[in-house]
Amino acid sequence: MAERQEQTAPDAVMTRIGQVVMLHHAGDREEARHRFLQLWAEIGVDGDPLHRCTLAHYMADTQDDPSDELAWDLRALTAAEELTDDRLAAHEGATAVRALYPSLHLNLAADYVKLGRSEAARTHLHRARGAADALGDDSYGEGVRAAIGRLALRLGEDGAAGGATWGPPRQRP
Repeated sequence: MAERQEQTAPDAVMTRIGQVVMLHHAGDREEARHRFLQLWAEIGVDGDPLHRCTLAHYMADTQDDPSDELAWDLRALTAAEELTDDRLAAHEGATAVRALYPSLHLNLAADYVKLGRSEAARTHLHRARGAADALGDDSYGEGVRAAIGRLALRLGEDGAAGGATWGPPRQRP
């Protein structure tokens, strides 16, 4: 019974991460970055993979330098690889670990585009597409699939299923 209560109890670290995300969305990017760094120091590189994945995923969005953004997105992916479905299920409203991968790989692809590394971007775009079947038929899933499609167009993909043909990156209108 205590184990069940522990699983349904609010996760204080996830709550704190969510508060910092709201701060960032409200426009205080610098303060959000500062608070995320404080949380990261508390969690540690060997901390709970869910906490590390979530924090690194959002921390990437607060970075000014694309190389720093990439480093945080890579940390998020590494933590996700350590995450289990059981741990994720203990977090209210969470789904299977594999549903995280489309977004994680999409973010990495976008990072590599910013850095002018088209081949690495295409590799992660392929991984995002390959993992997209794990997304639900909800607004989040639709949003991630749409973002994958937009990045594919930007990279010059023709959209063919299976053996997609790649071309030079297209400029946004």
